Amino acid sequence: MLPSGHVDTFARDNLPPAGQWPDFLFDRPELRYPERLNCAVELLDRHVARGNGDRICLITPGGTLTYAQLQAQVNRLANVLTRRLGMVPGNRVLLRSANNAMMVIAHFAVLKAGGVVVATMPLLRAKELAYPIQKAKIALALCDIRLAEEMEKAKAMAPDLQRIVYWGGGADTLEAMMAEESAEFEPCDTSSDDVCLIGFTSGTTGVPKGTMHFHRDMMAICDAYAMNVLRPEPNDVFIGSPPLAFTFGLGGLVLFPMRVGASTVLLEKAAPEELLPAIGRYKATICFTAPTAYRVMLDQMRPGDVASLRKCVSAGETLPKPTWDAWHAATGLKLLDGIGATEMLHIFIGSPEEEVRPGATGRPVPGYEAKVIDEQGNEVPPGTIGRLAVRGPTGCRYLADERQADYVQAGWNVTGDTYVMDEDGYFWYQARSDDMIVSAGYNIAGPEVEAALLSHPAVAFCGVVGAPCPERGQIVKAYVQLKDGFEPSPALAAELQTFVKNEIAPYKYPRAVEFVDTLPRTETGKLRRVELRERARAEAAASLRSRAS
Repeated sequence: MLPSGHVDTFARDNLPPAGQWPDFLFDRPELRYPERLNCAVELLDRHVARGNGDRICLITPGGTLTYAQLQAQVNRLANVLTRRLGMVPGNRVLLRSANNAMMVIAHFAVLKAGGVVVATMPLLRAKELAYPIQKAKIALALCDIRLAEEMEKAKAMAPDLQRIVYWGGGADTLEAMMAEESAEFEPCDTSSDDVCLIGFTSGTTGVPKGTMHFHRDMMAICDAYAMNVLRPEPNDVFIGSPPLAFTFGLGGLVLFPMRVGASTVLLEKAAPEELLPAIGRYKATICFTAPTAYRVMLDQMRPGDVASLRKCVSAGETLPKPTWDAWHAATGLKLLDGIGATEMLHIFIGSPEEEVRPGATGRPVPGYEAKVIDEQGNEVPPGTIGRLAVRGPTGCRYLADERQADYVQAGWNVTGDTYVMDEDGYFWYQARSDDMIVSAGYNIAGPEVEAALLSHPAVAFCGVVGAPCPERGQIVKAYVQLKDGFEPSPALAAELQTFVKNEIAPYKYPRAVEFVDTLPRTETGKLRRVELRERARAEAAASLRSRAS
């Protein structure tokens, strides 16, 4: 590794052993970075230095910030961090807020001062906050005052956290400190392979893992995916729903627009009913959100609501083909599907508009390689179901975690997704590897059954999982949320079962259909299939007990 700019060496000291790292690829010229690199300088200061400081960078309901204004605020906060709060390069700083201008200012101030950002979702509770604080040995937190209650509870549970500074109200606020500091700041001389971000996974498959990313990684996702697949322009206005604490949101709503000097709209509340009118209000041109949101917006859309949009990116969960088709029919826009991972920082498979194949995730992003492997790690022929393996300019480096050896195998990142690659190199998503349903010897991908159900006019949303069955091992069970105007009934359940049999191979149809008012989702909009699986297991166990008695 290169000489570090960090004084606090915790992050580098807790990287995995070099032998457990994935292979990194920097073959493309745009992915070759200088040894000394601070991503805040590249993404922010460069625009001001080139005379583009008057361009609008951040747009919020409360106003706008130009690149020059953002730079001044970032510099003031960097001075606060280093002069008043005792932060030294390499210190981890917890950030806690909804999507707003101060959250971006805080991100860039920590980066510019050589710190390591650990951003957290606004809805996390104290116990969920205490874990990353302890795992990453975080002594300082910057937090929106509206989220103080759980933050204070977390502090009581995590003795490593020595100080919380709030913005947005109260005494001794971050804003008051910033007002007394200079708008000039000399950026930290960090190495391109100094850790600058620790993104914690959602913990849906166990204890959350801290994924460690370098300054060069922040640039690489811009120069691989954004520049080669998304292809934004300086006049674009980005908008979307993912939280900035989610790497999908950080890339799509901050890093990608700032790489080209574009603008981004930050919404603290961006559910479909808020996102849709905001697209028209701010004349947004590029939207980042989850498939579920696109489906909801379709039902609420009026003529002209999305007339300003020219590109739409879908990620976070599988994009069903019926949703792709319906969005394209209503708007004329091709949804850009993509798969990413917190471990990889952002999207690594996804095709540009002219290469999109509806239903396929796409081909590897330029700079990345991908293949489908069997349980022994051998590459399988096209058309064969297997595990997805990928490598490129970014990759998994867990913070002091023995699960590194599970994710990285023989130099490849094995993501936990099941895929099929076709003869043309397109990757077709099947399921998360632990979401595959094995019923009477058949392997059935829950998302495929979901896509079939979603093409029925009565179905608003659905989740399909395997439910325990003594005779078949598992059966396919569908939890279905109906559209307004449809009522649950045994007749409708039978109709849905027949409909699926006619859409895909009959053995894949849901042998059990349960109607629900809502489906469990994460804060980022992902369907929580793990919760549905637990529910299906509990219901199956209760049924067995009932029969036994």
